[in-house]
Amino acid sequence: MKTSVPIEERGYVNSDILVTTDWVAQHKDDKNVRLVESNEDILLYASGHIPGAVQVDWTTDLNDPVTRDYLSAPKFAQLMSKIGVTPDTTVVFYGDKSNWWAAYALWVFSLFGHKKVKLMDGGRAKWEAEKRELTRDIPKFESTDYPVPTRDDSKIRAFRDQVLEHVKATRPLVDVRSPLEFTGERLHMEDYPNEGALRGGHIPGAANVPWARAANEDGTFKTADELKAIYCEEKGLKKDDDIVVYCRIGERSSHTWFVLSHLLGFEKVRNYDGSWTEWGNLVGAPIEKP
Repeated sequence: MKTSVPIEERGYVNSDILVTTDWVAQHKDDKNVRLVESNEDILLYASGHIPGAVQVDWTTDLNDPVTRDYLSAPKFAQLMSKIGVTPDTTVVFYGDKSNWWAAYALWVFSLFGHKKVKLMDGGRAKWEAEKRELTRDIPKFESTDYPVPTRDDSKIRAFRDQVLEHVKATRPLVDVRSPLEFTGERLHMEDYPNEGALRGGHIPGAANVPWARAANEDGTFKTADELKAIYCEEKGLKKDDDIVVYCRIGERSSHTWFVLSHLLGFEKVRNYDGSWTEWGNLVGAPIEKP
């Protein structure tokens, strides 16, 4: 397996947003650091996790139980207080699937303005591959008085009406799903139930760049030059473009949002979390197929 280039040598605009497994091993007990594991498979955490890590479940912790939206600002403050986080706490996310859900959780935290966020490069799989310590002990932290924030959906989140305007204006869209989802042959990834939308295809004008192209085999991120070759040279994206990324429910596109925004420094990238489960069910929404 190819050895990853050290983070500081990869040419990222914001290399500080990533930390290594070594860094986590050295800082996991720091009082001003909170490790957060967020997985697609919610049973993984109970089977063993990095010592000191708390679990943030994308379904029960980050989403409203009734409305298809994220938790309210008061509920977010309650969550942060429960896991012992203050506005000055550095929250380090990691998880399965090459950090899909970890990037998604980081994106949601960013909606609420928590600035001290990082991603552990390579995620849970890299930690396990290095045979590092895992525990089943659930950490307990003293509750904090986290102030109720203001959630800002205007900068990094896109809604369906905004996407419709985006299509009309022929601005760039990036569909990060698999090629078969992009063509409409499937409504979900392979090895998953083929469900979630009434129609298949993609949003008109979207370019297909499967999210996993940004990652190496070990789940770490490719270098800036490798990423630029994909997004800039191959797809023609520019740093000052107004870009919308999407997938099926917003988790894979959070990974691409992270790459474009934090690693390559693109100035305006929004994640359309309604994604294909919304667009593929919208009455009258335009759809393209090859």
